[in-house]
Amino acid sequence: MHETYAMSNAPSALMAPVDRRGRPLRDLRISVMDRCNFRCPYCMPESKYHEHFQFLDNRQRLSFDEIERLSRLAVSLGVSKLRLTGGEPLLRAQLPELIARLRAIEGVEDMAMTTNGVLLGRHASALRDAGLDRITVSLDTLDPAIFARMSGGRGEIAPVLASIAQAQAVGFPGGIKLNTVIQRGINEDGVLELLERFRGSGVVVRFIEYMDVGNHNDWSAQAIVPSRELVDKIHARWPLEAVSRQYRGEVASRYRYLDGGGEIGFISSVSEPFCGDCTRARLSSEGVLYTCLFAQSGTDLRAPMREGASDEVLLAKLHGVWSQRGDRYSEERAQRRAQADGSPRKKIEMHYIGG
Repeated sequence: MHETYAMSNAPSALMAPVDRRGRPLRDLRISVMDRCNFRCPYCMPESKYHEHFQFLDNRQRLSFDEIERLSRLAVSLGVSKLRLTGGEPLLRAQLPELIARLRAIEGVEDMAMTTNGVLLGRHASALRDAGLDRITVSLDTLDPAIFARMSGGRGEIAPVLASIAQAQAVGFPGGIKLNTVIQRGINEDGVLELLERFRGSGVVVRFIEYMDVGNHNDWSAQAIVPSRELVDKIHARWPLEAVSRQYRGEVASRYRYLDGGGEIGFISSVSEPFCGDCTRARLSSEGVLYTCLFAQSGTDLRAPMREGASDEVLLAKLHGVWSQRGDRYSEERAQRRAQADGSPRKKIEMHYIGG
């Protein structure tokens, strides 16, 4: 049996906050696991996250009860979309149980998960039956050698492709997307091959500009392949047309093939920042709330919960954090990559808060 928390009637003044730039809180990304079975250089490079690295232990991570409680509070403030991330979320035991509990929260309209795909096949049916609407698989290349390199020598392409096929067979109501981080000189030559494989399948490929997340991925502006360059390259092979955004805060610019082959997307955080419409908060696996992917610090929610804080206290804390939010790192990237003294600006690592 898991604990249940009765939601008190919160003061109306705490409902539906907007931040200092007028952005509402609509999306909560929840990292359920700080560990991963890959060591992708742009996220968890082996040099830093080696066999002796001290990850969180079970007690340090939020329990399912704690995640459910914070999610209910966030939904009462306007969140309607939840996404489970990691690390690798499928390393967390009994994940379908958590999904079922979160999907049952009144007001949750969309339940998604991002995964590297290795373990997806064996869990796909249970995830769908628990209420998961959508799956996003991180897949940067179809080339086996490049895949091995980009996974830090920890992964093979065949199990991931098999898992995607299994997820397609199971059928998720919101569909399947692939997130592909393109780095110049590494995998940009495989863009057309990747699209060729998934055109017409219903799987939407989204290309992500290489971002300076965290402090350990050796990011360089020279490694970015701007989305416009990819659009032109793809359009020359398969003519495209732009598709209107579906909702405020949609991060991907969408295109469809004129021949009916489906849709693709581009997430252009570097060349075309979308901070002005960002409605996302991120909860780390140890219970720290971050208001930006590039945040330097966050707000600890685990400690007050475990010290007996009421729903009203936690709700006020959530409301206050969002109301004071002014993040727009991507719009200020050139100025803010360095501290005042010229040293690199410290940022939270991606494996703590997902992408």
